[in-house]
Parts: sequence; C-alpha cells; structure tokens
Amino acid sequence: MGKGFFYFNRSQRIGILVLLSLIVIAFALTIIIPILFKNKEAKIDTDFLREVAAFKSSLKEKERKFGKENNFYPFQNSYKTDKKETKYELFKFNPNKVDSATFVRLGIKPYVAKNIIRYRNKGGFFKTVESFSKVYGISAEKFQELKPYIVLEEIQQKEDITSVQKNDSTQRTKLTYIVKKDTILDLNSADTLNLQMIKGIGRGIAKNIVNYRNRLGGFCNVEQLKEVYGINEEVYEKIKSSFITETPKIEKIDVNKASVERLKSHPYIKTFQRAVVIYEYRRKKIRLNNISQLKHLEEFTADDWKKLEPYLSFK
Repeated sequence: MGKGFFYFNRSQRIGILVLLSLIVIAFALTIIIPILFKNKEAKIDTDFLREVAAFKSSLKEKERKFGKENNFYPFQNSYKTDKKETKYELFKFNPNKVDSATFVRLGIKPYVAKNIIRYRNKGGFFKTVESFSKVYGISAEKFQELKPYIVLEEIQQKEDITSVQKNDSTQRTKLTYIVKKDTILDLNSADTLNLQMIKGIGRGIAKNIVNYRNRLGGFCNVEQLKEVYGINEEVYEKIKSSFITETPKIEKIDVNKASVERLKSHPYIKTFQRAVVIYEYRRKKIRLNNISQLKHLEEFTADDWKKLEPYLSFK
C-alpha cells in the first residue's frame, strides 16, 4: 500500500495528507476539549449554586426578621393546609330517643348515626351509659367526650324466675323456665326483657313496642299500643291493664327546625307528601308559633292534629 501511494498524482497525494491531518486533529480535539472545559464548568456550577444558596438564606433571614418585628409570617402561612374544623355542640341527650340529626349535631359522623338508628329500629336499647361506647365508629376519645351528657332513664328490671324440678321415671332433669306474672310497667321505660314479663307479649311484640315508642318519641297513653304491629284488639285487652304512662317523657319535634326526613319519620305524619306540606308552609311563614297555624292543611284531619299535638314543639 505504501508503494501504491506514489501512484497517485501530486494533487491527489496532497488531498489524502490533508484528510488524514484533519482526522488526527478532530480525534485530538475530542480528547483535549473535555479536559480543558471540565474544571471551568465545575467552577461555574459551584459558584452559581453558592450564589443561589446565599440568596435563599438572605430571603429566609429577611422573612424571619419581618415576622419577628410585625408578628406576621406571610411566607410560612402560605404553606399551611387550610383544614375546616367540623363544628358541633355538646348537650344532654338520650341515645334511645334522639334522631340521627341530633347525633350529627353532637359531632357523631352521619354513617355512625344511621347505624345507631338502624340498631334501635331492630329493637336495640342502650341500658347503660357504657353500652353506648360499643357502637361501631365511636372512638374511645369521642365516648369520653359524650359520656357526661348521656342521660338514660332508670329502668327497674324485674325477673320472676321459678325453678321447677321435673321427675321422670327414666331420668331426673332440672327444668328452668320463666313464669310470667301480673305486673305493672311504665310503657315509656320498659325494655324488651321487661315487656316479655307481661302475659301475651312475646319477643317479637316486645321489639315492636320499643321500635314504635322510639319512632313516636314516647307513648302519651296506653291506648296507643293498638297502633303497634302485632297487637290486635284481643291482645290489647289482655295487656292494657299491665301498663301505665303516668309521667310520659315525650321527645318532641321542633317544627320550625325539623327537616323533611325528620317530619316524615314520625308515625302520625308518615308520608313524604305530608312532611313536605308542613316544611313548605313553615318556609313561607318563616316561623310557626302554634299548631293552629297548621290545621288548615288539607292533608291532615282533625283527628291527625289531635294525635300530633303532644309531639310538636314551636320554639
């Protein structure tokens, strides 16, 4: 190949030498340039970062001095997350009677309030203050906060249990059963166990009575037992003498504040249409002072208003 080089004419040889020279120079530059500029760039980057850090430090110092002198921290406040605190109030309440809206006012979450109402509708009953702490969704801290405000009616539980021994020719066994005797109960405080002590009342009817009492807000008179599902005229005649309502404790509906849902939940209003009629009339009147202002509503009869009157409040 070396000899072949000389077969090119003079101009061709010069062109080849120039091309080779350029290749060598380019290769050399790819090695030399990074070495020359590396330290310079590093120096420039270091200086720039140092200047940025100094600038940030001066801003923080100015902010600190400004806040100290004026008791104000604009930059710091801008990073705070604005969380809305849920407002609620604490007051005395009976968990066996109040509605879901009242539970929410006490700071109980809506889904927990619904669980409580569902539990009561199935015949559940809070016998002690501590039993309220077992409600799913109520933390120990929340229970301790509510505990001083929980008011339960004192329920005197009476159990007549008679043990009977039954002798058999082949084996001797002991049979224990409950003998239901005549007794007098307060219809507004008796729980399902108390109610089952009355002749003619089984477990199902006892739950229905408690459930209906919670929906009513309390019984005004014994005759209202006829409205309970499962109690016909015959059963009523058998059990009516076993109950009293001397001091009825009625949970009233504040007509001027109650929602459509709250109005509808009462057995004597019952339908959505009736609840809306009261709600809309109240909204137009702004404030109602007594039941007579509602008696012109065609959706209700005179007998309906007579039943409702003890359960309505006009605060």
